This record gives sequence, C-alpha cells and structure tokens, in this order.
Amino acid sequence: MSNLSLSQAQNIINGALAHARKANFKPMGVIVVDASGNTVAYAREDGASMFRFDIAQGKAWGAVGMGVSSRTLFERAKDNPNFFVSLSSTAQGKFLPQTGAVLIKNAQGQVIGAAGASGGTGDEDEEICIAGIQSVGLSAG
Repeated sequence: MSNLSLSQAQNIINGALAHARKANFKPMGVIVVDASGNTVAYAREDGASMFRFDIAQGKAWGAVGMGVSSRTLFERAKDNPNFFVSLSSTAQGKFLPQTGAVLIKNAQGQVIGAAGASGGTGDEDEEICIAGIQSVGLSAG
C-alpha cells in the first residue's frame, strides 16, 4: 500500500480550495487524513468559523475508519441512529456521519486516506473534496 505524502495532501487541499473559490462557496476548512485517520494536512480559509476543523476532521475520520464516504455513513445513520450515536461516543466525538468527506484511493484502488471539508452544504463540501483529490490524479471514493 502506498502512503499519502504531505505534498499530495497539500495539493489536494489547494485543489479543493481553488474549486471552492471558483464556485463561490462560503469560506471552507479542508482536511486530509491518512489511512489510519492521522491528520496529514489542514487549511482553513479566512472567514471560516472555528468549527470547520472539528467538523471536517469528524467527517474524514469517520469515512476512513468505516471505509466508505461520509455520504454513505449519513444514509446508514438514518436507519440505525443508536449505533451511530454509540460509535461517535466510542470515537470520543471524532466520528461525524455527515456528507462532506470521501476516501482517497491510489491507482490500485487501495484506500490511502480521506479528505473532508466543512463550510458549505454537505454536497458542496463533498464536491470540493472530490475536485481536490482528482486534481492530483488520485481517485475519490
């Protein structure tokens, strides 16, 4: 399995934020975590609220921890809310099943991390993460 480099993570963030500016979204926070959920890089745009890091981290951490996008987790949480409340508690609040994070996959389809965003709607957050990941030639899942 290949690792996610700091350079790749920073370029994913730069691509995501460039997409957010082009789309005129609200100020964003974007995080990239590795396959173990460790933060590789994070950026918060001027004007983004103090909660952006925690929300983006919770989305990305949950996605990489469960091996699916946060959109999928959001859908699953609707059908089993008690499990997801328990999971969030077990994860000490770092697990957030809300749309806005996607897996980062290498050329072999292996999960090497996740990107999460906060600041816009869940769809906007997800959109910029996908754009950032694709901007470095990796796959979003």
